[in-house]
Amino acid sequence: MARRYSVRTFRQKIFIGYGASLVLMVLILAWAMFMILRLGRASESILRENYRSIQAVEHMIDAVERQDSAVLLYLLGYQEQGLKEFRENEPAFLQWLGRARDNITITGEKEIIDSIEQSYLKYLKEVANLHLKGASDQPGAVNLYHESILPLFRSTRDTCIKLREINHETMYAASNRAGRLSLQAVLSMAVIGSLAVIIGVIFSLFLSRLISRPVTELKEAALQIAEGNYEVQVPARGAAELALLAEQFNQMAEKLRKYHEMNIGKIIAEKLKSEAIIQSVDDGIIVVDDSLVINSINPKAALIFGVHKDSLLGKHFFEAVRDERLFHLLKQSVESGSAPQLKEGEDIFTITSEGGSQHYQFSIIPMQSQAQAIQGVVLHLRDITRLRELDRLKSEFVLTASHELRTPLTSVSMAVDLLLESAAAKLTDKERELLAACHEDVHRLRALVNDLLDLSKIEAGKLELAFERVQPAFLFDQALAVVKPQAEAKNLELKLEAPPDLPLVKADPNKIVWVIVNLLANAVRHTPEGGHIRVKGERVGGQVHISVADDGEGVPYDLQSRIFDKFVQLKRDGAAGGSGLGLAICKEVVRAHRGTIWLDSTPGQGSTFTFTIPTAD
Repeated sequence: MARRYSVRTFRQKIFIGYGASLVLMVLILAWAMFMILRLGRASESILRENYRSIQAVEHMIDAVERQDSAVLLYLLGYQEQGLKEFRENEPAFLQWLGRARDNITITGEKEIIDSIEQSYLKYLKEVANLHLKGASDQPGAVNLYHESILPLFRSTRDTCIKLREINHETMYAASNRAGRLSLQAVLSMAVIGSLAVIIGVIFSLFLSRLISRPVTELKEAALQIAEGNYEVQVPARGAAELALLAEQFNQMAEKLRKYHEMNIGKIIAEKLKSEAIIQSVDDGIIVVDDSLVINSINPKAALIFGVHKDSLLGKHFFEAVRDERLFHLLKQSVESGSAPQLKEGEDIFTITSEGGSQHYQFSIIPMQSQAQAIQGVVLHLRDITRLRELDRLKSEFVLTASHELRTPLTSVSMAVDLLLESAAAKLTDKERELLAACHEDVHRLRALVNDLLDLSKIEAGKLELAFERVQPAFLFDQALAVVKPQAEAKNLELKLEAPPDLPLVKADPNKIVWVIVNLLANAVRHTPEGGHIRVKGERVGGQVHISVADDGEGVPYDLQSRIFDKFVQLKRDGAAGGSGLGLAICKEVVRAHRGTIWLDSTPGQGSTFTFTIPTAD
């Protein structure tokens, strides 16, 4: 049976609400425009009716004052100049008087203008009499000015001022009328606006409740589903779209309920399987959440820390395992979302007890959701105590064997050298060739034994370093001098790039020169004839970076991560390689100087070995 929904759609209801608001805005706008037009007409009336009269009065006052000044010039003896200026201002006065008469708009303004005209005509007549007297009777002219001309001038000017004042008063009155009209407009706008606001608020409340009620019901139902309540249902009412949405929501909730019931068993089974795997692993495993609270721990991890595993569940990691270093590494992983970057040897965790020391290699793996949110980390502990012991026994064996081989190899080397020097002439070509091969093999074995002895000393912590404040240029010169003959034999270009102001470094010169020589010898060995080798030094912060770059065959990608391990060799076509210990010794020597060494290489394009030494500052 089809459901019946509201006749009006959600869109129509919103349109009606906005339409009502738009009508109110149009009405308010029309009323505001009407009041503004009224106010504008009032202001225009003020300017049109009075400004011209005031402008004419100002010019008349200016003209008559200039004429009075001209009369005074005339009396002082400048008759021609005074008469000229007087006549120049007479038409200006009469012109502005005519304009004022043409702009009569105020009651009583015509009488004042007539009075101005009469007074001014009398003033002109008396000035004409003065002109007739001026040449023959100077004292009489002065008396005429004071008795007749000056009073008429003042009368004319004062009457003009009276005309200006009456226009000012009219403007003030018009301005007051405009102000009252403006106040009336403001009050009417306030009343209409308030009514519009009240109507709009009431209508908005009604419309918002009408629209938001089904949306709120949907929101509350969604929150209940998020909390795991899949039985919730939303009544289908309101606008057609909202009613349809409610019906679809109910269908979705029903499907989620069925899916939840179907998969909850699988989820529980997978969790039990994961727990079983963790419990059966021989390595120690501790799982913590993003607050570093222990969620899971297997028996091996509990045995490592000497506690019962159930007593650690739900406890904070630092409270259960009081190891500050591990705690900070776990915290760093939770905050950064990535595993901590540890140098070689820093991932070893040692527990010392009465029965001896137990060594564990640990790794920290962050757990992330599909949204890349950190959910916790896994601490994996692998027991390497036996491996460490085997490594120690191997090192002792290598050291003993090297010492035992060193003496007989020296004797064999001396015997071969003696034969080559004294009995070579008595031997056949084949015997000399075999003796030369024996000589080369003995020297290689001696070099291998010496490298093994050096590496054993380094690993045993018996490497003796004589630190000095030394110039990097000295190290470069010593190393280049050693390999220069080999480079010239292969027609290789040796180039040094180092600024002269490199700071002093704190190093054992012999050991660092040995490292540079070893890197240069490798570069010479793996660079074809006519190639280039570059030695570069530069300051980076509180360190000096020294690099040896070549354009040889490069290092394969699969070897680059192991190139500094012991007995790793880069094989060449038919050529004998070294002992495979040189780079391993270089690494240990650089580490003993609190530096690091690394490789940048692209197969077929050459290699760059770089290591750092702290400055002596």
